[in-house]
Amino acid sequence: MAFDFYNGEVLLINKPYTWSSFQAVNKIKHAIKNHSSLILEGKKVKPKVGHAGTLDPLATGLLIVCSGKKTKTINELMGLEKEYTGTFFIGATTPCFDLEKPIDNTFPINHITNEILLLTAKSFLGFQQQVPPIYSAVKINGKRAYEFAREGLEAEINSREIEIKEFELTQINLPFVDFRIICSKGTYIRSLSRDFGLALKSGAHLTKLIRTRIGDFSLTHAITPQEFSENIYI
Repeated sequence: MAFDFYNGEVLLINKPYTWSSFQAVNKIKHAIKNHSSLILEGKKVKPKVGHAGTLDPLATGLLIVCSGKKTKTINELMGLEKEYTGTFFIGATTPCFDLEKPIDNTFPINHITNEILLLTAKSFLGFQQQVPPIYSAVKINGKRAYEFAREGLEAEINSREIEIKEFELTQINLPFVDFRIICSKGTYIRSLSRDFGLALKSGAHLTKLIRTRIGDFSLTHAITPQEFSENIYI
């Protein structure tokens, strides 16, 4: 495949588990730095690379990485709807709402039936206000929220409007609940796990998350950073 990283490429990357989005972008940047499309008039051009929407380290799935002039489309790509699949653990919470931190509280689940789960999921459809996690990159007075959290400081995070377009429970095997969600940009599925647990009069956290689609871009067409590095010059 002939790449032109200077004029720009939109790359579909399957981000590995535990990798940060920053690590994935750096892997791509390192892989393309000596590519012929970045040599203009005999001089190397520093590769310009960015991604269109962060994935948490413990999430996997579709990360859109843009190079060259295509980086100008990043804001447009970030505005596209997202689709996720994953798993909630019902009956326990963690400080970061996923598995990066150990469980800090447990809650009863004996009162939760399949019908209650389905009705609760349905209640989240539509526009709503959502508060991002304290362990996130949201800025508060110029400082990242996770910096406050790591220092043990309290910080008030403003809510933001999001939209849940579809919320399907694909398998129920308490305490685990599998789901598929289609949502607007800016939606934190970790925050949704917190809010879902509260709505159940219990608690919940995220144990698995895969981003399967961004707009019309699908995970089925994505490759890992390692696969990209191995095939870029073929």
